[in-house]
Amino acid sequence: MTDQQHLQTITDIKRMMERSSRFISLSGLSGVAAGICGLAGAFIAKLIFDAYYVRYNLRGGYDEADFRNLKLNLVILGLCVLLAALGSGAFFTLRRVRKMQVSVWDMSARKLLINILIPLVTGGFFIAGLIYNHADVLVAPTSLIFYGLALINASKYTLSDVRYLGLCEIVVGLINLFFLRKGLYFWAIGFGVLHIVYGILMWWKYERKLTL
Repeated sequence: MTDQQHLQTITDIKRMMERSSRFISLSGLSGVAAGICGLAGAFIAKLIFDAYYVRYNLRGGYDEADFRNLKLNLVILGLCVLLAALGSGAFFTLRRVRKMQVSVWDMSARKLLINILIPLVTGGFFIAGLIYNHADVLVAPTSLIFYGLALINASKYTLSDVRYLGLCEIVVGLINLFFLRKGLYFWAIGFGVLHIVYGILMWWKYERKLTL
């Protein structure tokens, strides 16, 4: 075998080892789509808040039923944004998997899912407790911090770049703790802008050559 063939063989072995231990089929476009969903959700949430405060001012005070409806509408919106982000992410990732001709559901994918769900489910219950105890101002920073921890935990089983997105999410969440009444803007930065920037960088780094 020539030196070139040896090098190609080593490259192929390395690629197979990565595929067996890491889920490397995540699409950068999934991040862009999730970010767009996040920004759209933040915009709609702003409209919901504005409508609530218009009613608040017209009443001249607080109304418990209206406030409950506000929280319910925001929870429903959050779930819709989550489903839209997951759906678009699955679409672009499956499309990349077909191009790479690899399996989408293997041991590395299962490990990735388990390790990202542990912090996310824990954070979900923690946030539910915050809402139950009327600590709503802590929901935004808490969600960003737990999401960042989930990404860092999952980065061991996918592209290492995910770790940096997780660190950025945690930093945005920690800053939000000092500006609790501005949570919606930090949500837009964390779940919107950061995802779009990350997605573009990942597409440029890993997928651009596949589309040329």
